[in-house]
Amino acid sequence: MVKKTTFRITLLISLALAACTPKSENTETADETAASETDAASEDWKQMDDFHMLMAESYHPYKDSANLEPAKTLAPEMATMAASWQSSTLPAKVDTEEMKNQLSDLKSETENLVALVASGDDTQIGASLTKVHDAFHKIQEGWYGGAKDHGEHH
Repeated sequence: MVKKTTFRITLLISLALAACTPKSENTETADETAASETDAASEDWKQMDDFHMLMAESYHPYKDSANLEPAKTLAPEMATMAASWQSSTLPAKVDTEEMKNQLSDLKSETENLVALVASGDDTQIGASLTKVHDAFHKIQEGWYGGAKDHGEHH
């Protein structure tokens, strides 16, 4: 009886220790693996990453506090970047007519934004900036397969 009790206690302690032992550094969770794959995938389309940074610098001050100054300042750069992106070679996974049309839409929306910045009407500039943002997100969704949450990309 003492041997069975000792065995059970030893077994329970062993299981408890195994459960409390931290994972090895080489073990990735499913979320970490997915994040790594996403990071690797986004590195394959530098133009998207570059535009995303500019979009975030322009859009978030407006979204968060109605500050259009960064968008007004960065609008010409966004238009130039969108035009360059549209004329670039697309990665194979998104080399489709639909994506080419979306890039053309982004280029047009950024050009409209530049024109509105010259007019100075903040209501129209804000609406135009939102259209640029939405056009960009359509492109991003095409790249990520629509699986990414909108909020993760800001």
